[in-house]
Amino acid sequence: MKQRLYLILLCNFFFFCSVVAQNKMLNSPSRKLQLAEFAISNLYVDQVDENKLVESAIVKMLEQLDPHSTYSDPEEVKALNEPLQGNFNGIGIQFNMATDTLFVIQPVSGGPSEKVGILAGDRIIEVNDTVIAGVKMTTEDVMRRLRGKRGTEVTVKVMRRGVKELLPFTIKRDKIPVYSLDASYMVDKKIGYIRVNRFAATTGKEFADALHRLQKEGMRDLILDLQGNGGGYLNAAIELANQFLGKKELIVYTEGRRNPRAEFDAEGNGDFLNGRLVVLVDEFSASASEIVTGALQDWDRAIVVGRRTFGKGLVQRPIDLPDGSMIRLTVARYYTPSGRCIQKPYESIEQYNKDLIDRYNRGEMLSADSIHFPDSLKYKTLKLGRTVYGGGGIMPDYFVPVDTTMYTDYYLALRDKGAIVQMNLKLVDAYREEWLKEYKDFRHFNKNFEVTSAMLEELRKLGETLGAKYDEKQYQIALPLIKAQMKALVARDLWDMSEYFQVINLMNNSMLKAVELLEKPGMNFPERK
Repeated sequence: MKQRLYLILLCNFFFFCSVVAQNKMLNSPSRKLQLAEFAISNLYVDQVDENKLVESAIVKMLEQLDPHSTYSDPEEVKALNEPLQGNFNGIGIQFNMATDTLFVIQPVSGGPSEKVGILAGDRIIEVNDTVIAGVKMTTEDVMRRLRGKRGTEVTVKVMRRGVKELLPFTIKRDKIPVYSLDASYMVDKKIGYIRVNRFAATTGKEFADALHRLQKEGMRDLILDLQGNGGGYLNAAIELANQFLGKKELIVYTEGRRNPRAEFDAEGNGDFLNGRLVVLVDEFSASASEIVTGALQDWDRAIVVGRRTFGKGLVQRPIDLPDGSMIRLTVARYYTPSGRCIQKPYESIEQYNKDLIDRYNRGEMLSADSIHFPDSLKYKTLKLGRTVYGGGGIMPDYFVPVDTTMYTDYYLALRDKGAIVQMNLKLVDAYREEWLKEYKDFRHFNKNFEVTSAMLEELRKLGETLGAKYDEKQYQIALPLIKAQMKALVARDLWDMSEYFQVINLMNNSMLKAVELLEKPGMNFPERK
C-alpha cells in the first residue's frame, strides 16, 4: 500500500515537472523555488520540518538584499510591535530583576497593580503559585507570566518591608501605556527640554502634551533630544516635524524602483513655529530621527548638535504572512528636503555592521577633523544656503566628541556587574519614605541631596563581592560619573524619568553645548518669517 502511494506521488511529481518544463510562463524563479520545496517536503529520504525549511529559505533570500530587509516569526512580530503601538496588556509595574528578585520600582499610575495596592519597593515572590524569586528566571520568562489577555487575572504574593508574611494580591490585567517620551522639563526659565526615545503611534500626542505644558511654564526655546533614538513610524516623524515647519515645507520624500517619488509636506499648523530649536543626535540616532533632523537642518529651522547619525534611510514595507509572521522588505529610500540620501553605503552586511567600530577607529567619534566628505556629497540648505553633507547619516552643525575619560575599567566593572543598580535598589528600599519626607519635591532634592562617602564605601564593598576589583586611581577619575548616576537613579525611583534626566544631563556634553548655544549672547539662530 505504501509503495503504491509512493508511486502515485512520484508520478504526480514527474507530471508536475513536465508541466513546468512545457509552460514557459511557469518557468520562473518563483516556480523553481516552489518546485524545490515541493520535492524536498514530499520526496526527501527523512521527515523534514516544512515550516522551518521555508523560514530558512526566506531568511537566506533576504540576506542577499540589504541590512534592513528582515523576516520575523509571530512572537518576534508581537515583541517588535508592542513598543510602537503605545500599549500592551499586563499588570502595570516598572520593575528590576536584580539579585534574582522582582523588585517593584514604581507601579504605573492608575494601572492594575496600583489599584489593588502594590507599592514601590515591594518584591514579587510568587506568580500564580510559581516561585519566581531566587530561581534565576529571565526577565522574559517573568514578563510572560505577568502579561496576558486583557481582563484575565493573575495572583501574586508580595514581600513588603516591615511585614512578616507574604501579602497575596489578585490583579486584573489591563492595557498598559508604553511612552515614547522619556523626559520633558524646563532647563531654566526660558529653555525647555524634551527627549523622545522612539517614534510610536502615540508620539505625536505625547510630544504635543509635553510641548503645551512647557509653553505654559514659560518656554521660549527648545532642546529636542533624539540621542539613541532608533526610529519607528514614518507618520510619527512627520507629525513631529510638522510642529516646527511652515506650510508646504517638504519634510521628506521617498523613491524606489517600483515606488515613484512620494513627498510629505508640513501643514504649517504646528505649535512651535517660531521658537529657537536645538536638536541633539548621536551615532545611534537612526531612521525616523534622521528624517526629523534632516528636515529641520535643511530648512535652517534648527541647530543640530552631537555626532553623525547612524545612516538608516531605507524604507521597509511590512508584508504580513498567514501565520502571523512578517517580512519587512525595503522598497524605497528616504531623502531629506535638499535631496540628501540618508542611507549609508552597504557593500556587505559585515562591513555595514562594523561601521560604528570603524568610525571609532578612524577617530570620527573624537574629532570632527577626522570626518571627510567629497564635494559630490555637498548640499545647500534651503533658506540660508549653508553647506550640509549627504552620504549617510546627518552631520551636525556643532560636533561634540564622545567623552570616555571617566569610563575607567573599574567604573565599567561596577556598571556591567550590576553593582550600581543593586546599590540603588538597596538605598531606595531602605530610605524611600525618609527621603520623600525630607525632600518635599524634586527641586529640593536636586539642590540638597548628595551621595555620601558611606554610600560610596558600601558601593565599593558590593562591587568587590560581585567581582569589580577596586582601583583607587580609576575610582577617583570616575567618581563624578558614579555620583551623578547614583543620584539620577534615586531621583528616577522617587519620582520619574524626567527627574533622572535632569540629573544625568549635567554629564551630557551635547546637552551642555545646546544650553551654551541658547544662552550665548548674540548667538544667531535661523529665524522664521
